[in-house]
Amino acid sequence: MRVHRAVRAAALAEVSIGSVRSCASRPRFLCLNAASRGTGARVIGRGQGAQRYFSESRSVRAAAAEAVLKQAAADPSALSQETIIENLDHVERGRLARIRNIGIAAHIDSGKTTATERVLFYTGRINAIHEVRGKDAVGAKMDSMELEREKGITIQSAATFCDWVKKEDGKEEKYHINLIDTPGHIDFTIEVERALRVLDGAVMILCAVSGVQSQTITVDRQMRRYNVPRISFINKMDRMGANPFKAVDQINQKLRIPAAALQVPIGSEDSFMGVVDLIRMKAIYNDGPRGEVIRETDEIPESVQKLAEERRAMLIETLADVDDEIAEIFLDERTPTPEQMKAAIRRATIALKFTPVLMGSALADKSVQPMLDAVCDYLPNPSEVENLALDRRRDEASVKLVSYNSLPFVGLAFKLEESNYGQLTYIRVYQGSLKKGMNVFNARTDKRVKVPRIVRMHSNEMEEVPEIGAGEICAVFGVDCASGDTFTDGGLPYSMSSMFVPDPVISLSIKPKTTKDTGNFSKAMNRFQREDPTFRVHVDAESQETIISGMGELHLDIYVERMRREYKVEVETGQPQVAYRETITENVNFDHTLKKQTGGAGDYARVVGFMEPIEPGPTGYGPSKFRQEVTGGSISEKYLFACEKGFLASCEKGPLIGHPVLGVSMVVNDGATHMTDSSEMAFKNATQQAFRKAFKEARPQVLEPLMKTTITAPNEFQGNIVGLLNKRNAIISETEIGPEDFTLTADCSLNAMFGFSSQLRAATQGKGEFGMEFSHYAPAPGQLQKELVAKHEKMQADRHKK
Repeated sequence: MRVHRAVRAAALAEVSIGSVRSCASRPRFLCLNAASRGTGARVIGRGQGAQRYFSESRSVRAAAAEAVLKQAAADPSALSQETIIENLDHVERGRLARIRNIGIAAHIDSGKTTATERVLFYTGRINAIHEVRGKDAVGAKMDSMELEREKGITIQSAATFCDWVKKEDGKEEKYHINLIDTPGHIDFTIEVERALRVLDGAVMILCAVSGVQSQTITVDRQMRRYNVPRISFINKMDRMGANPFKAVDQINQKLRIPAAALQVPIGSEDSFMGVVDLIRMKAIYNDGPRGEVIRETDEIPESVQKLAEERRAMLIETLADVDDEIAEIFLDERTPTPEQMKAAIRRATIALKFTPVLMGSALADKSVQPMLDAVCDYLPNPSEVENLALDRRRDEASVKLVSYNSLPFVGLAFKLEESNYGQLTYIRVYQGSLKKGMNVFNARTDKRVKVPRIVRMHSNEMEEVPEIGAGEICAVFGVDCASGDTFTDGGLPYSMSSMFVPDPVISLSIKPKTTKDTGNFSKAMNRFQREDPTFRVHVDAESQETIISGMGELHLDIYVERMRREYKVEVETGQPQVAYRETITENVNFDHTLKKQTGGAGDYARVVGFMEPIEPGPTGYGPSKFRQEVTGGSISEKYLFACEKGFLASCEKGPLIGHPVLGVSMVVNDGATHMTDSSEMAFKNATQQAFRKAFKEARPQVLEPLMKTTITAPNEFQGNIVGLLNKRNAIISETEIGPEDFTLTADCSLNAMFGFSSQLRAATQGKGEFGMEFSHYAPAPGQLQKELVAKHEKMQADRHKK
């Protein structure tokens, strides 16, 4: 059967998409998701001619799908999304046209989870609304983790799906929406990154009082990184001081994307009642106990009539700047129809040239449904978004993924979660379909895995499904992989780029309180690292401490708390031990004799010489060196080698605070041996004793690591940041001031940089960023040196007591 199909496809391979479309005897659409098993299907109760015609038309469609796939691989830039959509089977086109993959992203406490709760209620996914910090102690549906409900924040992005019935012109159309609610805190930024990596559109929520805030700018940067079109929803319209038009202006100025309001509010603050739709010029109100009944009227209140007309004119003017069709109508001094305006808004939004702005209050159950209508009207469906993969057989050349069910499967694992049934892997299907029991290949490991279960997620609940089509989001069990892995059916050598993972900015040392918890501690560390790419764990080579690194103090606190709750492991955390060094500042002579007599052969060794500091070079203090200048053979060669071993062992753990020694030169120029009592061990020990004694006489000092710190922040915070660095005795080496941001480079002690990330955020309203890398060692302040020496001596005394 496969040979038969291959022969048929080869015979029709030259049939181009254009010629198929121009053939009058065949339909204009191409049935690309038709079953691909054999082309000679029987048609019962039909004539031989009809049977042959059906067989040939299916072959033509399969060849056309193959032609699109070949063009997508050979020249992705020449294959437009319009061509892909035009050649979709009408059933497949209808399915994709009613799918929306969207995320909800915003600044902390803008109302993302509250808005998502209303979306689920109005679409019938949940039967009752529960607030984020509600009195009933149930908590919002999407905050499924106990910690999220306690703290009233979103920690993990949560996925769900719902069906929204959109009513327009007396017709009802059902849209399938895959929705991801993301956290607002910068500490959990990876959750936003991986959600936006796989989504086709987003709803950016802003507070009507605060407008564009620091995390709104971060979210905007992430949306631009993944080319995600967005609509904006101004929430909290019932709050005192609500001003939606200030927020619209800030989107234009601070985010630098053209924006215009599609609605104006009826009433404000406590008296907020509804909105006026500027496209259709209708007033929209929410009735019913939870605002579930939408009431539309042509009667616009007189108090907002003038404002509505002004804002409608501004909307048309803004659209004329970003859309050619509206520009022509505007220049001809005609008024565009509502249909033309909607089409222009959709084109400009998908082209990332414009963001439509809607408004309402999720907590007051007002104007959430028009936002859902806007998601369906203006955000793209999966077939309208360009998704690229890399072809590993052609030096990772870009290829375009085509959202046809009939083509070979390509999907991306974007999030991992540990559940009661094992690892849960979230997958976005870009091409082809994923079926239960299907074998898929991991492009990173080249391993074949079977998909035992496919589920749709509804927060922490799941619904099993047998198959998921192109453009959908699902989760699978029993697939061992890492976040960002690409899966194919094995026929295509494709790999997709993973999401951007920022570097961690803060570290803590961590250890379990009791040794019996070590097993669970290791399990927790491994699981958290797999789930969260920004959570890093390593063991410090010097201090042998386990160090955890993350995006902020809250980020690490959450993981410590999760370890206690989920794994019953109590841990101790603290500042990581700083890698100090020791050196000397003066020359000193030594003459040390080791003489020990026991019953048999004793120990005898005498070493004479001097120790001196090595001047630091341009890269700082160099390694310590041993030199021998013995003349006359007073110490034999093998004993001199033992002296060098003793010196190197002493340099590993200095006498002052027990840290390695830098910049010291030890010269042995004389000594004495005994015929029977001298040994290599005796000379090694004698050198170590001489080193310790001389080191303490040579005015030793502690060296601390200085970090080259680079800080970037808006210009208005320059004074605050310089003040922060001065408190830490930092040496500012360079400042570069741009039109909006400035970059400052300074050398700062690592010890003084603990806790800097949270202080920088406070000083810059969350807009500042910093990075650190090791620069060189420099003498530590006198007070710190005294504290470190006293601490080391106390530890030594406690050890001797034991």
